[in-house]
Amino acid sequence: MAGACSNPSGTDTKSPSASSAADSGMSNPATGPDSGWISLSDGKSLDGWHTYGKKQAGTAWNIDSGAIHLKPGAKNGYQTAGGGDLVSDSTFGNFDLQLEWKIQRKANSGIMVFVQEDTARYRETWSTGPEMQVCDPDSNEDAHSFKHEAGDLYDLIASTIMSARPAGEWNQVEIISNHDSLNLYLNGTHIISTPIWDPQWRKLIAGSKFKTMPGFGTFHSGHIALQDHGEEVWYGHIRVKKL
Repeated sequence: MAGACSNPSGTDTKSPSASSAADSGMSNPATGPDSGWISLSDGKSLDGWHTYGKKQAGTAWNIDSGAIHLKPGAKNGYQTAGGGDLVSDSTFGNFDLQLEWKIQRKANSGIMVFVQEDTARYRETWSTGPEMQVCDPDSNEDAHSFKHEAGDLYDLIASTIMSARPAGEWNQVEIISNHDSLNLYLNGTHIISTPIWDPQWRKLIAGSKFKTMPGFGTFHSGHIALQDHGEEVWYGHIRVKKL
């Protein structure tokens, strides 16, 4: 979704290679049955991902310096021709999700959870999946809109602290869904904590642009989605642990 962001300082401009994990502040332990972490990005391919409603990832998605990358080109509506929102093959309920993102100037994207891939009922990923906003801190199209800034739970809850780094720099995200609660972290700062699926959650939805979407925010498990908003974005070090 479109949105604006804050503009705290930051210095890390490296790609999310194994050597940059320590520099960026995100650890990169081995994945597998012993660690409990499941890697969703091997840095070499788009294995484990596909475009929403399709069997494979669109050609606008590729790997760049070890990160999942959307290279925009000709438009298909507000999205990229050959792109579309990228969704995980697997679904998750209670989970700890960690990843990194960086974005071009004036751009926005988003990370969605609990997405239902039933295109006959739900046209878009955001018809069902709540979104953590991803965008350029300085010059997004809806600059400084309340609940649309980087890290916000888009159009539902504003971040307590604006901690996004400028366009072109890496940001670290953690999203934890566990026992009917949702917690969001950006660059090591705990920015949102909320119960989900309770009366207050339903009240938040009723006061948002999603109020006319009966499936939005109602599902307890689903796909993870990375939004194609027609602008360049990178995602790396994507891993999840089932809780």
